[in-house]
Amino acid sequence: MQNPYLPIPVVVSKIITEVETKDIKTFRLEFLNKEDEANFKYLPGQFAELSLYGKGESPIGIASSPTQPGYIEFTVQKAGVVTSSLHEIEEGTHMGVRGPLGNSWPIEYLEGKNIVVVGGGFAFTTLRSLINYMIHDDNRKRFGSITVIYGARTPGLLIYKDELAEWQKRSDINLNVTVDKGDASWKGREGFVPTVCKEVAPSSENAVTVICGPPVMIRFTLPVFFDLGFSKENIVTSLEMRMKCGIGKCGRCNVGSKYVCKDGPVFTLAELDKLTKEY
Repeated sequence: MQNPYLPIPVVVSKIITEVETKDIKTFRLEFLNKEDEANFKYLPGQFAELSLYGKGESPIGIASSPTQPGYIEFTVQKAGVVTSSLHEIEEGTHMGVRGPLGNSWPIEYLEGKNIVVVGGGFAFTTLRSLINYMIHDDNRKRFGSITVIYGARTPGLLIYKDELAEWQKRSDINLNVTVDKGDASWKGREGFVPTVCKEVAPSSENAVTVICGPPVMIRFTLPVFFDLGFSKENIVTSLEMRMKCGIGKCGRCNVGSKYVCKDGPVFTLAELDKLTKEY
């Protein structure tokens, strides 16, 4: 059994700068040992602790999909000591990964249903994992229609631009990309995510919405889905921002009776309503 405190050794095989401000990068990691790769079984929505020797570790959502074997990816925004140090490393650097941790998006519950994915800004990472999982040839028939609404403040802050372009070409995804304010070269939609959700108006019939983004975006998006007829049981979100040690030992992620790192980070709105309002 893998020691939950012991990072798994990996090597950085690719680094992608995602945004024009250069403070969000995607790191592709490959396992040094094939046995570790085989044992690292995860689902979309889970996270892991990324560690740099001498710097510490930081909890980051897994941005790749388990349908993409051979590597795992994490999209990291430059913020504190560990994430800033990550942004300074080069391809070929050896580092550590501890995980996978937490629960996942409720894949079994989503099966047979129409899925509405709503993301804002940097929080689109684990939603990207979910989308790539659902549209994979082995999985696409397991899900109904897929509607994606994704927004960023400006065109330069959209992440995964190449994948967005590929998804746009597909006939089995209704992709809606928006920015708060476009620039001279932007030809797409402008508008805040809640407004676009209201315009797209996805049906609540046999549907589940998965929402992840800045708290203010979620706060103004939820009433839109209530008006569309979505129940709290069919609205799913993630409290990934509360992650700390990842295994429920430090006690810093608890919300009411729950340890978010063990009982979450994924919860339905109905589950969150039973917790204290501090979240």
